[in-house]
Amino acid sequence: MEFDFANLAAKDRYKLLVGFIIPRPIAFVTTVGLDGMANAAPFSFFNVFGEDPATVVLGIQMRPDGTMKDTTRNILDTGEYVINMVDEAIAEQMNVCAVDFPSGHSELDEAGLTLEPSRAVKPGRIAQSPVSFECRHMHSITFRPDRSLIIGEVVWMRARDDVIDPQTFRLRPEAYHPVGRLYGNMYARQSERFEMVRQTFAEWKKAPVA
Repeated sequence: MEFDFANLAAKDRYKLLVGFIIPRPIAFVTTVGLDGMANAAPFSFFNVFGEDPATVVLGIQMRPDGTMKDTTRNILDTGEYVINMVDEAIAEQMNVCAVDFPSGHSELDEAGLTLEPSRAVKPGRIAQSPVSFECRHMHSITFRPDRSLIIGEVVWMRARDDVIDPQTFRLRPEAYHPVGRLYGNMYARQSERFEMVRQTFAEWKKAPVA
């Protein structure tokens, strides 16, 4: 089957994109508004795009009524946010925070999650998250009235002691169990992994791998 996206409705393009670009990492974003109210919301239009500077990008759309989501408004107002990674232990709490609570309602309280102070930014980080990235807003690209890309720089990282080797800076896969976003109400565990050695051209010439 082939699809000409120019002739597809947006809802159909969405189903094809999120159905096949999987699994996607989940950014569980914490922010704080100018009124001091903390907010938490998950987003799966998210990834890392570079290490110098350490760059992450969020894709956030408006609410169905056309108003700005609290996360977007808080980032634009304060320039700071925290991306908390989601593992199996907090997947259910993350899902609670996806409820469209009205502004001023604490998702974190409803989910039973707690914030601890960040080191470099004002918004707190989720204590139960295995890894948190403290970010400063660098740039936003609004390419439609209802959708923006928010580009940020990671300025501080906190990882639970058991998920990282402090000597090599490599994760310990036996301790880190992230959850990936699929489509609809589906998510994926990352429990089965396999290794493939990346070769240089010279190495491949000596022992080609089909």
